[in-house]
Amino acid sequence: MVGAEVGQSGGLGRAVGLVERRGAAAQLWVARGDEVLLDRSFGCGAHDLFWLFSASKPWVTVLLFQLVESGEVELDAPVAAYWPQFAGNGKGGITLRHVLEHRSGLPTATRGLAGTARLAGRSPFADAGMAVGALRDSLAMTDWERSVRRIERARPRWAPGEVPAYQYVDFGFIVGEVVRRVTGAPVAEVLREQVVEPLGLRDTWLGLPRTELGRAVPMRGRGGYPRAMARFVNRPSVRMAPIPAAGVSATARDLGAFYGALLGWNGGRLVSEASLRELTTPSCEEEIDRFVHIHIRWAQGLQLGGPRRPPITFSPMGRASSPRAFGHNGSNVAIGWADPDRDLTFAYVTNLATGYLADYTHLADVADAVLEAVG
Repeated sequence: MVGAEVGQSGGLGRAVGLVERRGAAAQLWVARGDEVLLDRSFGCGAHDLFWLFSASKPWVTVLLFQLVESGEVELDAPVAAYWPQFAGNGKGGITLRHVLEHRSGLPTATRGLAGTARLAGRSPFADAGMAVGALRDSLAMTDWERSVRRIERARPRWAPGEVPAYQYVDFGFIVGEVVRRVTGAPVAEVLREQVVEPLGLRDTWLGLPRTELGRAVPMRGRGGYPRAMARFVNRPSVRMAPIPAAGVSATARDLGAFYGALLGWNGGRLVSEASLRELTTPSCEEEIDRFVHIHIRWAQGLQLGGPRRPPITFSPMGRASSPRAFGHNGSNVAIGWADPDRDLTFAYVTNLATGYLADYTHLADVADAVLEAVG
């Protein structure tokens, strides 16, 4: 166990105990304002790198909002205004805001099998057709051009704006391709220049350099789907690829610093206060997401805390999370969030997947232990 010896008693000690008993390699970071309350590593070094899965999505979302602030992009403009080939097969009406709110109608680039067979909790997907589509998207995601061409050929399942349906992999390629076309630079380069270097982050990459692979913490999985997922993401080709929806490798410290910068801590601010208000404006208060078949309180490229509708009535940010808390879950093994009401940031990264509901509940348990301790 490596890291600052902070937060050893009370509720923070309870959070530490929950992480220790799970037996995974992990890092846990909690800060209030500029004060670090908890900085612990479990079974790994403080600078070892974890794959963030979908906790990566807010990083590329911030790049898009920076382009909005510079006047180069409009959220209510069609994606095709910046990427003309995107418009094919009925996608001309999809705006950037539709994508950010997961209302593009395009959860996957391919439809896969027809039907609505439930997968009995073995994967996060509720519909067999979308599960196969998501698998195909995942298999293509190490190849940027192939993924972009697949999206260009894709046909929406729903009309733009009609329903929330989580864009599992394609969210990152749509936003990332717009960033690439507007800036003229690969999205990993833009992220480094606009976010990583200005914040002084030492342990964050979108696509790991080969020289850093030795610091990548291998994923583990218990059970069929988690084990297969772990084997897949442990491939060097996956860890090294610039996959904006899932492929950021980082430490909990850097993930926490990212959310601190969104709140304007330490004199840094990634986006303006006006942009942060827009980023965190709710876009889904009641509807069940058509991709994962649970209620997610979506904002603009972010998830929100607070209570949720059945079948899962709480957020992975904690049962006691504020409705104004914002962040993103990453396949229930990595999560980062900020709570402006409590002036709190939280980052928790692990290398173990056991099953959707069990892992989701664990994230909420750790968050609630922290929230109970800090008030």
